[in-house]
Amino acid sequence: MKKILALVLALALALSLVACGGSKPAEETNSGSELAGTYDITVWCADAIVELTKQQIAAFNESNEDGITFNATVEAVGEGDAATQMITDVEAGGDLFCFAQDQFARLVQAGALNKLGVQASETVSAANDAGVVAAASINGELYAYPLTSDNGYFMYYDKSVIPEEDLDSLEKLVADCEAAGKYFSMETDTSAWYIASFFFGTGCESTWETDADGKFVSVKDTFNSPEGLIAVKGMKHLVDSPMYLSSSDGAGFDSGCAIVVTGTWAYETVAGILGDNLGATDLPSFEVDGQSYHMGSFNGCKLMGVKPQTDAAKSAALHKLAQYLTGEQGQMERFNAVAWGPSNLVDQANEAVQANPALAALLQQNQYSVPQGQIHGSWWDIAKVIGTDVENATDEAGLQAALDNYQAAISALFNMSEEQLNAWSVIGALCGTNWDTDFPMTETAEGTFQSEVLELKAGDELKCRQGASWDVNFPADNVVVEADGNYIVQLVVSGDSGEVTLIAQ
Repeated sequence: MKKILALVLALALALSLVACGGSKPAEETNSGSELAGTYDITVWCADAIVELTKQQIAAFNESNEDGITFNATVEAVGEGDAATQMITDVEAGGDLFCFAQDQFARLVQAGALNKLGVQASETVSAANDAGVVAAASINGELYAYPLTSDNGYFMYYDKSVIPEEDLDSLEKLVADCEAAGKYFSMETDTSAWYIASFFFGTGCESTWETDADGKFVSVKDTFNSPEGLIAVKGMKHLVDSPMYLSSSDGAGFDSGCAIVVTGTWAYETVAGILGDNLGATDLPSFEVDGQSYHMGSFNGCKLMGVKPQTDAAKSAALHKLAQYLTGEQGQMERFNAVAWGPSNLVDQANEAVQANPALAALLQQNQYSVPQGQIHGSWWDIAKVIGTDVENATDEAGLQAALDNYQAAISALFNMSEEQLNAWSVIGALCGTNWDTDFPMTETAEGTFQSEVLELKAGDELKCRQGASWDVNFPADNVVVEADGNYIVQLVVSGDSGEVTLIAQ
């Protein structure tokens, strides 16, 4: 159904452009006078910027010279939820919507993004961080507008515990924590996002290729290599420490942490706990066999998408608004209001941005970071298992086995049968697993799928997903088990929506 809807939208848009006398994206086929008018639109953005976005749209209405007026309904839809809602029903989705970059590929596949025209692409590419531009592109074509460049991680530390001269050595930092009886907190048991820092530090890569429709077709992955073995040796030194904690929660400073690896979103929490003792800097280096490797990281972002329109003039007007909202002034206004890190190069050099301790640390770490491009939805589950395998390994052979298991799972992704790609399963924090095991479901009637009887505990959380990937999953929010018991998990799929229920046994 999604493919049909995407095709219908694409066909409708193409016909509307032909009617305007050209095949270019809508924002380049209309002059300012042709865009004049009032447009009713819906805008989805994070709750924290709803009021600011309303003010910015009002300012656009007053300042644009094209005679454009937007009658905008601005709704609080978080960046993590927007993509799921859009692919469920593109037609009913926001005309403009903000989303996390890891949702980009599935939005392209669903036909939910109207790509930028040549002129807009050139302007946006020149003004923004190259990594963010790459994250919003497929085959060199931009499908979304850069909104932030602050979705990365670095190191917060307690200055009263950690000497400044030890900041670039993982081994010294671990020793400092052990001496003080304080935790070094980094989420490597359950998060591929953080685990990757060791591999990027040794020069490994996991680069995924998609076709023009956003479908993954290949991957260049070197985690299972001599460099990858060095990476897990470095990780092993950390996870074997008695003061190691697998968490990225900034509140850990209130419960015995001296170091927490996390991001800008934790700044207010950490500052409230540490006060003048707050330190923030790039990740350290680790040493293996006498050679030092600086830990890398993912560098991510938030993006703004324009939904495809059947009205070419409205589409062009929306692109103008998106460019305004994500431009230099718009990004700086968001920094001043909610401290979101800009992707705009001029804003990044602003003294106020540079003076923000968290953003300064992130920018410092970015020189060692890898832009988070398009990544297969199954990779996150496959790679995070490395952390547990490394922790359980007792020798080098065990570390190599962790990499071999990882490589086998990556290879299997491109050898899945149609039956496997379409199969539904249950995944979650349940039955002794932690979002790392798929429990198969069987189709019991057309569009109805059921699991085997599962013993669930109150507080367990779960979802249903297709093809052992996060590209298609239901419901939007996790199902939370209310009471201990034996249950069958049932999923009823209707079109692009799915309803999950627990049937007590």
